[in-house]
Amino acid sequence: MEKQISCGEEDGSGERGLLHTWMGYSYSTTPERILLSRPVLQAALGARHGVLLVEGGQVYSFGELPWKQNHTSSVVTEPVLEAVLSEQRVVFVAAGSVHSGVVTEDGGMHMWGENTHGQCGLSGLSVIPNPTPVGVLDSEAMPPQTVKILEVACGDQHTLALSAKHEVWAWGSGCQLGLNTSKFPVWKPQKVEHLAGRHVLQVACGAAHSLALVRCLPPPHEPRKPPQDKCGQCHQMLYTMTDREDHVIISDGHHCSVGVELDSGETTSAFEGSPDQSSRGKQGKSSPTEPVLSMPTQIPNSPTCITNPESTPPPESKPASEPQNKVPASSQEPVEPTIENPEEPEAPPTNGEFCVEASEFSTPEPDSCRATGGKSSPYPDEQAVKAYLKRLSDHALAEHTTKTPSTLHSAQLSSDCADCFTSDPLIPVAQSVTPMGSALNNLVVSCASAVGERVVSTYEALSLRKVIGYWVPGERVEERLRQEEPMQGKKSSSLGDIREEEAELSRRLSLPGLLSQGTHALLLLHPVCRLHIAEFEVKESASNAKTEVSPRLLRRTSRHRARAVPLAPGGIPEADAHLPPLQTEVWSWGRGQEGQLGHGDLLPRPQPVCVKSLNGKEVLRVAAGAYHSLALTAQSQVFSWGCNTSGQLGHMESPTTLPHLAKLSDGIRVWDIGAGQQHTLLLADGDCIQPILYYSGQQVKEVMEQTEEEEKTGEYTQQPVLLPFCMNLGYVSSVCAGGRTCAALTDCNVMGFIASLHELAAAVRKYYCKLSNINSLLLQPLLKLDSLSSTLGQSSAGLLQNLIGRFGRLSQLTGQNSASLTSFLRRSRDIRGLVILDDAHLFLDTYSEYCSAVGDLLVMGGFQALVKPCHDVFGKGAEVVQKLSECSEEDLPLADVLAHLFYLPIKHLHEYGRLLLKLATCYEVSSVDYQKLQDACSKYESMALHLKRRRKEAEYTLHFWKSFPGKMTDSLRKPSRRLICESSNKALTLQNAGRFSVNWFILFNDALVHAQGMVPYKSLFSTHHVFPLATLWVEPISEENTGIYGLKVTSPEESFTLLASSPAEKAKWLRSINQAVEQALSGLGHDGIPPSTGVTQRADPPISRTASYTFYKDSRLKEAIYEGRWVSGKPNGRGVVKWPDGRIYTGTFKNGLEDGYGDYVVPNKNPNSCDHYQGQWKDGKMHGFGTFRYASGEIYEGSFQDNMRHGHGMLRSGKLNSTSPSVFIGQWQYDKKSGYGVFDDITRGEKYMGMWLDDQRQGNAVVVTQFSLYYEGSFSNNKMMGNGVLLSEDDTTFEGEFSEDWTLNGKGVLTMPNGDYIEGSFSGVWGTGLKMSGTYYKPSLYDSDKEKAHALKLGRLAVHSEEKWKAVFLECWNRLGCDSPGQGQTTTAWDNIAVALTANRRQQRDSPELLSRSHHKTLESLEFIPQHVGPVTLEVYHTIRRYLVKACDTPLHPLGRLVETLVSVYRMTYVGVGANRRLLPQAVNEIKSYLSRIFQLVRFLFPDLPEEGGSLADPPKEKGGSDPAGKQLESPKPGCVVSSSALLLPVLLPRLYPPLFTLYALEKEKEDDVYWECVLRLNKQPDLALLAFLGVQEKFWPVTVTVHGEKQQVLSSTKDTCFASAVETLQQISTTFTPSDKLQVIQLTFEEITQEVLALLKQDFLWSMDDLFPVFLFVVLRARIRNLGSEVSLIEDLMDPCVQHGEHGIMFTTLKACYYQIQHEKIT
Repeated sequence: MEKQISCGEEDGSGERGLLHTWMGYSYSTTPERILLSRPVLQAALGARHGVLLVEGGQVYSFGELPWKQNHTSSVVTEPVLEAVLSEQRVVFVAAGSVHSGVVTEDGGMHMWGENTHGQCGLSGLSVIPNPTPVGVLDSEAMPPQTVKILEVACGDQHTLALSAKHEVWAWGSGCQLGLNTSKFPVWKPQKVEHLAGRHVLQVACGAAHSLALVRCLPPPHEPRKPPQDKCGQCHQMLYTMTDREDHVIISDGHHCSVGVELDSGETTSAFEGSPDQSSRGKQGKSSPTEPVLSMPTQIPNSPTCITNPESTPPPESKPASEPQNKVPASSQEPVEPTIENPEEPEAPPTNGEFCVEASEFSTPEPDSCRATGGKSSPYPDEQAVKAYLKRLSDHALAEHTTKTPSTLHSAQLSSDCADCFTSDPLIPVAQSVTPMGSALNNLVVSCASAVGERVVSTYEALSLRKVIGYWVPGERVEERLRQEEPMQGKKSSSLGDIREEEAELSRRLSLPGLLSQGTHALLLLHPVCRLHIAEFEVKESASNAKTEVSPRLLRRTSRHRARAVPLAPGGIPEADAHLPPLQTEVWSWGRGQEGQLGHGDLLPRPQPVCVKSLNGKEVLRVAAGAYHSLALTAQSQVFSWGCNTSGQLGHMESPTTLPHLAKLSDGIRVWDIGAGQQHTLLLADGDCIQPILYYSGQQVKEVMEQTEEEEKTGEYTQQPVLLPFCMNLGYVSSVCAGGRTCAALTDCNVMGFIASLHELAAAVRKYYCKLSNINSLLLQPLLKLDSLSSTLGQSSAGLLQNLIGRFGRLSQLTGQNSASLTSFLRRSRDIRGLVILDDAHLFLDTYSEYCSAVGDLLVMGGFQALVKPCHDVFGKGAEVVQKLSECSEEDLPLADVLAHLFYLPIKHLHEYGRLLLKLATCYEVSSVDYQKLQDACSKYESMALHLKRRRKEAEYTLHFWKSFPGKMTDSLRKPSRRLICESSNKALTLQNAGRFSVNWFILFNDALVHAQGMVPYKSLFSTHHVFPLATLWVEPISEENTGIYGLKVTSPEESFTLLASSPAEKAKWLRSINQAVEQALSGLGHDGIPPSTGVTQRADPPISRTASYTFYKDSRLKEAIYEGRWVSGKPNGRGVVKWPDGRIYTGTFKNGLEDGYGDYVVPNKNPNSCDHYQGQWKDGKMHGFGTFRYASGEIYEGSFQDNMRHGHGMLRSGKLNSTSPSVFIGQWQYDKKSGYGVFDDITRGEKYMGMWLDDQRQGNAVVVTQFSLYYEGSFSNNKMMGNGVLLSEDDTTFEGEFSEDWTLNGKGVLTMPNGDYIEGSFSGVWGTGLKMSGTYYKPSLYDSDKEKAHALKLGRLAVHSEEKWKAVFLECWNRLGCDSPGQGQTTTAWDNIAVALTANRRQQRDSPELLSRSHHKTLESLEFIPQHVGPVTLEVYHTIRRYLVKACDTPLHPLGRLVETLVSVYRMTYVGVGANRRLLPQAVNEIKSYLSRIFQLVRFLFPDLPEEGGSLADPPKEKGGSDPAGKQLESPKPGCVVSSSALLLPVLLPRLYPPLFTLYALEKEKEDDVYWECVLRLNKQPDLALLAFLGVQEKFWPVTVTVHGEKQQVLSSTKDTCFASAVETLQQISTTFTPSDKLQVIQLTFEEITQEVLALLKQDFLWSMDDLFPVFLFVVLRARIRNLGSEVSLIEDLMDPCVQHGEHGIMFTTLKACYYQIQHEKIT
């Protein structure tokens, strides 16, 4: 244990842990002090010896120690040190009659003393002289583990240990072990399986019985598990399903072979004098909390002996006083009837198919037991039977006590029945049946079958547990016992021979859909079944007594008969795992001949059974004397039961077999108990702080030689008597008793510390008793009143319910605190363990919530409403309430007395504060403990003051409502609303109010109310308006100019000025409103700011805040609710608006209007669809980029302006995007398509690329179809109208006039693929027959000039590339802050870029998953703007180029956004149907126009950049402008000419490459095919043959080649090795995108060839084209580039113009020449 307190140290150990012992209670008794050098921490007393634990963990023994061999005399007067334990640190000691045990710090256990019965847990020795380690091994664990022990308890012949897992282990002899065995002694500690799975808190041992204190609920920190589907012990499935042809059998009768989990739901009431209980049933259960059927089956008044089949003595011969002689090993086991007809075997039912779990036991019954006797049925006729059944169902008939001597017939059951009975012990087998076919037989069995049919078929729905009726939680135990006692007399034992009905029964039960085992019906035969059998409508037919169950019954049985559940702390969850639990149960087992088990009988119990009558009594501690038991409750009461021969129970109640309260005068609160052989010792609080001792039991005379006789006749106490010497002992911290001795541990009051601790503990105990009294004397009687809720009205009833709940929570916490303080006094006294210090927040929160609940009820006039119920329950004077309230004032109204009563706990907070301060003064001011106590004290004190203030507010508010004009009260009065101030004294008026109007302002803690009326009718305020405080802004108006004391009040929809009558009034209102607003905003509007939070109050609430508001006026937002940020009366920042019609806007606001990014949903008539917009807003309208998903399934992505589609956007139509029938991408004006756009009509397979006006095609356009038709021309009114050109796939061409889509009408020229043409006028639809009149021309072979005239130039009638996508570029310019291209300030543009990046980054920061890591880096690098002064040099040029690459990489940058949009429109245009070879020129021109237009933007951002083709400043000295290689991205060589293609193609082309290259491939398809055929043919030749064929000079032929690092000779057969590196290099042309990159590849190829030839010739040498061409041709052939024609065309079209005449130009020309050469190569 920790050292106690600093100031106690110097006083030595003589001040603490003093031990006093004595015997008896006479005035002459004086306690002896046992002198030890160290403070005693714990003492334990046996029959004639004692064991002491002192500080430091050492153990001493004293008294008679016969097991000590080395002592001459076995009586030891001075305590002896148990030296064996000196190495160990002991934490717990226990003493039995003649043996002792201790527990060490590490959970080990040592035992010594007598061991003849195995009570020391060590086999082979009858005496253990010194403490010896005893191991407790859990053999179930794999591998077996040593169990750590917390505490032990020792009896006469047995020992119990409580493990760290809160399980109980037992060893020794006798049924008090609670083990499933009949072999004693048990040498090895074994687990008490009946308590497995329960949380045991304490164990105690009597001479021959055991007690355990068990926590009711599973530990609160464990989450509630779903219902188990496997057995917790053997892991078999609990439920099995057997599929039959016409039905399914679901069984939950799992029979566990491992062990039993028992439940608290068992009934244990039995009659005294019944010596055995072998017919009692128990059930295993899966979950410790679910209710269980309880069916005791005792036979009243007929002592039934359990006998061996051989000997059957008469029943009377067994005296009830020695029941243990013939008890079977486990009297809880099912009875197995002897089977006397073995020749009638029937198929036994599958074991366990019952609706109720069978009980499982691991040890079989040693011999078959049966009940014998004879009985005649007391029911001669059927009327009597019906009457009996009616009486049976009526629990209230307490008078009926027919006790017929029962005579039982021996069991003659077939094996089938035996099996089913033994597997379910709930069925009373012992009461076997007579073979006569009595009326009772027929009725009961047919009853059973009918119920079986109905109930079993609805098993799922009704859950048989409910049907058979467990008692509702909260049903009082006494009441239940009272109801059950008369039942005992009515339990029938004659049921007739069940076999007679068996065939009929199984036939009925095997209907489809039912569980087919006949045994189900038998469950209902049990006499305690709670089915109201009287409700069975018995309809008998003459032949078979068939009974039908009325549906009404089934409805009734499926409902609980719920009583009013008491609102005691029982229903409230345990607060915290580390606080002591209050919801406990006491379990007892062992011999019961003195009633010491508390079950109301004298029967032994070999397994732990719950003492039902102590449930809900909040037992904290149990103690066991030799033959009596004690339980100490949280309410400081003591229950006692068992032997009372010496008055040791402290009461003279009978029967002593049930717990009764010890008789103590009022105000005596017991907090520790000890039980000896024939006496009880109680430690209690009296009137003073010092604890007092009470004794009850035998008076012990001084003379030791008394005879047995004298002892029996000696005096004893009728009720506990006060020990007169207790005041001299000092402060007693704990007591114990054993044998005939008593002992008390005391402390001296050092520096007042001990006294203060005792005072604190006593105060809390007294307080808890007070709270319990309020609950039991006031709340419970009130709640039982039926008319309570109707009297109170709905709202007050709810508030009262809430108050009672909070009261229960407070009461429970206090009880836990009280229990914790008591155990704190008993063991450690280190201040750091105090719950009120460590969990101060828990206490303060609980008090605060409780105070709010009282205030709410008070404000709503709830206490006034309670007056009538109080009069009804407690009479007119309601003295109970007066007495409980401790109210000093006379003649207070009852409502005020009630309020006073419920506010009592606030007084106790002051008490906490006072006592903590008192404790603090015992410490050095500088110590940590002092500081801790001081802090806690101030917390409690300030909370008490705060709650007092809240009480005043509540009372002030109540007073206000009483005087307030009536109509408005109803609408304004709310439980949590408190009045702060009001202007009835005319201190505040409205500026510019009418002459006759009256304005009244009332400030509540959540709203400012403005009431208005007319002058003559002051009380009749016609209107009032409520302004919620969260959205109220108040500012003082400066008095300088105006001279008025004004306050400007702003709310979302109104603002007005209030005039105060004086500066003081103005200041008061300003302060009050601001404080109220601040509290409303902090969410503490109801409670104010509690002192414990440490929140400091600001002078003014913030201008910007988060709040919710419902608009009532604003036309656009009427009745809409806004939740979000506000600034000075206007929504500003993030928020959500919800309109009553279902529209929702979520996003940002500015000055009250939607502005920024927002999400807007508009519900549609169709319930499952809605219009949904996500995008930018401005001034309350959609403005900027957004996505609109229409309810129709269309999706628009693009720009908006004033709620309309305006600018560039894409509209997809069609239900599903994947199969959308059409897509439009292009320009919009005021919600209509206008300007250039591309329309892809997927259903018709047409793509329109051209101009639009008002949603119609108007102007020049190109249309392509999936059948490769190509039209180019003009459109008007959405039709092809005017001049146009139409080409089909085979080059048939029409050029002329059109009137409709694909309809020729007018003059034109039709040209055939072979050049023939017809000129004339045409009409008809293309693709059907054409009508024509005109001239047919067949141009002659030589008429080439004519042909040239007819050569068609496509693209003349298409939209010019500069006209395309203007809106896209314009939006980019707008983003840079320019109204039109090139008009604006560069600085503004850069500012806008910075804003865009920052805003976007902020948005992405909220959802980081949208950005990759590299993207973040890109964004960071974009924040640096390339700066330079003066003309652009090459270095600056490269910086700009790098910046552009990054900018175009992220869509968050305006340029990146532009590039992204261009890429999407380009793909949209030229993919799919748009992949038409005739579109190639337009596609190329479009890219060129992109380049020039983006370059314009770049030059706007970097004004110093030279224009297209211009030179850079400071050209480096090497090669001047002649080297054009530097424009490409990867080029290492410096270049000096600025060109848009060099700067921008590397960014743009890779993204546009797939559609563009596809067009090239389509265009060059024929040429490429010819070329490819040639390549394949020529590549069949070996290298040397091909070189020769191509005319390469022999000096250039390689002689050796290097293959895989080895040099090889070039042979005539060698293939694919010559110029291999050059070939590989050239192949890379297909992997590059831009022309400059491709030219770079060609250049590297030439260099590779030159390298190889130089190595061959070993001398400098210059190529001539004649030499070079054949070699290059060889490389091109070997490179096998599939689409070389497309590559060549692409380079040619997009090549930088300044490169054409340089070195690259020549190299490119060479490649082109090779391509044409290969096409025309002829192989000879």
